Amino acid sequence: MPEQRARHTAHVVARLGMQEVSRAVARRRTRAHTMPHDTEQQRARAIREALEQLGPLYVKIGQILSTRPDFVPDYIREELALLTDQATVRPFDTFVPALEAELGAQWRDLFSSFETEQPLGAASLAQAYRATRRDGTPCVVKIQRPGSHGTVLGDMAVLRRVTRIIGRAAPRFNEVIDTGAMLDVIFRAMNDELDFTREAANMKAARKAAREFKTIKVPKALIATPRVLIQTLVDGQAAHRLKESELSHKQRKKMAKEFVAYMFKGFFVERTFHADPHPGNVLVSPAGKAHVIDWGMVGRIDRSISAALLGAMIGMAYNDGPAIAQSWIQMGSTTPWSDIGGFTSDIARFVPHVTNASLAELNFGVALTSVLAFSSNRGIQTTPNVSILGKSVANMEGTVRHIHPGLKLADSIREVLQDILLDMALDIGSPEQLAQYGLHALHVLNHGPGQGIRVLHDMSDRQVTVHNHTRLHGTRVSKPAFALLLLALRNRHRPG
Repeated sequence: MPEQRARHTAHVVARLGMQEVSRAVARRRTRAHTMPHDTEQQRARAIREALEQLGPLYVKIGQILSTRPDFVPDYIREELALLTDQATVRPFDTFVPALEAELGAQWRDLFSSFETEQPLGAASLAQAYRATRRDGTPCVVKIQRPGSHGTVLGDMAVLRRVTRIIGRAAPRFNEVIDTGAMLDVIFRAMNDELDFTREAANMKAARKAAREFKTIKVPKALIATPRVLIQTLVDGQAAHRLKESELSHKQRKKMAKEFVAYMFKGFFVERTFHADPHPGNVLVSPAGKAHVIDWGMVGRIDRSISAALLGAMIGMAYNDGPAIAQSWIQMGSTTPWSDIGGFTSDIARFVPHVTNASLAELNFGVALTSVLAFSSNRGIQTTPNVSILGKSVANMEGTVRHIHPGLKLADSIREVLQDILLDMALDIGSPEQLAQYGLHALHVLNHGPGQGIRVLHDMSDRQVTVHNHTRLHGTRVSKPAFALLLLALRNRHRPG
């Protein structure tokens, strides 16, 4: 399969190259010294169409590249933002073998009705159909497309070879961007889409996290196998189809705020989040509930990245450029040619334009990707997780823009900040974390004498550099975030 996918990829890329050569020849004939706008659009459209031809994995990568202004030109990013996961509808008969293999030859006995004429949706990896179970429960049956599992795995193998070539050919670029690590993050996020039992587990965790929100709902998985997922039917329409006359201003505002709070809980507390919360994956019901569907692509980040991202977003909310720069650097690492002072100056000039803007006025997700561009240009490597994070934040913001465009994301951060910090503080004091502290203390005691001798030696050679960082359980956080954490803890223990 990898060899077959490699040949297919080479064929599509070769055709794309020939189109580029034709455009270059045309420019030379007209003696044009600059690339006209229509030529840029032709190139961007050709790239988008090539990614669509290559299949679902490349579509996902294209969507993520649309959030990377640090190495993708704006005119191409705008075209890549048009990539969708929709696909040509295939006849239902092609999905019957999967149903029989996963549910048994008598799979029809599970349902009192099954609407096979027209699917509810057709994506690159699956098609979904409406049905009713024997007990009268309306449901959705999601079936993996034949051959899609092998196709995606084959494409992953091809892309791993490509990233190794890039690493050897452009080591300096790869040190800042780290294409291999970025692809690994994408691959891990997509693995759940290839096995519906994992998607069902994601849904179960997401339902638990949604319990504290009145307007946020997640469907329930009823039956899950690797290639078939049966879940409860959602009553609603996609957020981007919501008419202005539907739902009151109060309902929209509450729903938008809770959706943002729910996503923030995923970023900063659960550290597992919906990686693709675009408007089509948020169905709004007439009762004013937002049903978050399609939990196949889920992002996961560790505690340190989560804390650093929170510090960066707090910096944006409070117009604190140095705090953003510090937190952003903590999400990655510096290189020998990093210009930290220049990066901090870039952020300080940029942030005042973000703080008080509403979603209708400014795209907060684009603001994050702008910070990413500044860091890459200054030689600072950012965590590969930022690709998935940036995609998720941008899609979340696009969804909220359809529900309540007047919402200010900075205000939302301020409103949910205390709850997030409290949850983080409770996590710090959990038995598991206390056990880690104990092990760390034992390690220091065991190795302390040798480390002390090395420190004294360094001091005698004047080679000691002191870094002033505030740390929580080994995680550096910005000073504003730490101060707010102390305030939250103080408020929590106030009587009454």
